[in-house]
Amino acid sequence: MVYLFLFIGFFTRLLPHAPNVTPIVAISLFGGTYLSKKTGLLVPLAIMVMTDLVLGLHEVVWFTWGSVALISLLGFWIRRLATTRRIASGAIISSTLFFLITNVGVWMTANWYSHDLTGLIDCFYMALPFYRNQLLGDALYVTGFFGAYHVILGSMRRRQEANQAIS
Repeated sequence: MVYLFLFIGFFTRLLPHAPNVTPIVAISLFGGTYLSKKTGLLVPLAIMVMTDLVLGLHEVVWFTWGSVALISLLGFWIRRLATTRRIASGAIISSTLFFLITNVGVWMTANWYSHDLTGLIDCFYMALPFYRNQLLGDALYVTGFFGAYHVILGSMRRRQEANQAIS
């Protein structure tokens, strides 16, 4: 599954896509929830580092990588009780964290906005279309990853129970 995540995460970031519609947040949240803590943290970071090396490094890279790491840590919170409500909350919180952290990074590092409260508000305002995309994309990918995992897990459990009943 880790290799599948690497493959999906790597290529979907490189292929043409709507801005901020990639599975990286879902991979981070899922990895933090279901993979070992070390792997759950390293897989999304590896995807970001590898793809940023291909796409080009930028001033906000530490903010994007930090966001991904923080989202993986949020998955550790979900792992204690992975309910639908907690996963959905985690997805919304993740999208919001990524939006807030990366846009603070843009505001701090780029000379697009004044470095005062007005500039920060302008930065957030101009990024709202990206946030909308982020929320929609993350909802899609989180639903797909977590949903597929639970469907597969349920199928495996039913098969195991059927095999035990036969034995």
